[in-house]
Amino acid sequence: MGMSKERKAWYFGRMEELINTYSKLFVVSVDNVGSNQMQQIRLALREMDTVILMGKNTMMRKIIKNYLEANPGHPFGNLLPVVAGNIGFVFTNAPLPDVRDILEANRVPAPARVGAIAPCDVVVPAGPTDSGPEQTAFFQTLQIATKIVKGRIEITSPVDLLKKGDKVGNSEAVLLQKLDIRPFTYGLILEHVYDNGSLYSPDILDITDDILEAKFSMALGNVASLSLGASYPTMASVPHSIHNAFKTIVSIAVECPSYSFEKADAYKALVPKDAPPAAPAAEGEEAPAAAPAEEAPAAAPAKKSDY
Repeated sequence: MGMSKERKAWYFGRMEELINTYSKLFVVSVDNVGSNQMQQIRLALREMDTVILMGKNTMMRKIIKNYLEANPGHPFGNLLPVVAGNIGFVFTNAPLPDVRDILEANRVPAPARVGAIAPCDVVVPAGPTDSGPEQTAFFQTLQIATKIVKGRIEITSPVDLLKKGDKVGNSEAVLLQKLDIRPFTYGLILEHVYDNGSLYSPDILDITDDILEAKFSMALGNVASLSLGASYPTMASVPHSIHNAFKTIVSIAVECPSYSFEKADAYKALVPKDAPPAAPAAEGEEAPAAAPAEEAPAAAPAKKSDY
């Protein structure tokens, strides 16, 4: 049965109220999420003043279009293309990473059902099972290498049973049930993030301030290096140029006892008082070369040729 007119009117008003109250939301997929699990998620989010709104996609799109007619140019219209499939909205004004952590924490393990699409890779570990020798043919059908140990079947090596995106067949589901393996976890899956008019992937939330600072520092260093190498001053390279010039002036002040300035005094104080200054070579005079170990003997005079 469809919703009554009173219920539809309430739903339209409720969604418009949430749009006006909250500036951020998650678009979540609710496949394979039961009513009990959904209730637990709602209770966990209640302390953060976060609201989950479900509904038919046609109604959600209608409400968004009506809202845009009343508020032309509102960025909430960016959500229209993503209203598809079994989705819902999680409205919040709390920090998005905190809400995401709660949503991901409220996932429950589930068995592999026939016909389901595997959301992750499934690997059956090696080791003993509770199956008796009479089940050997079943494992052989699935091409799983086994051996009998103490009256029980033991899987000799790990088995890649399913890949992400594969459809679970009857044999795979029975095998996982026999081994008491619940390989899948179900919960609200984050599809998109809406934040003050911007729509982006949930992976962006993994970027922390430390990562942004490191990336910015790396880019700034590359710009400074390029500017210094090209002798083209920029805002990134000017501090390095000033620093290099200061080091040059300080080195001159340290070598010249009669010249100094306030910033160089601290560096000159580090030079030992008894350190002899380097004797400069006189103008036009070359520095004396190191004395040879011993003087080479004079060359013998050449004999006069008889021819």
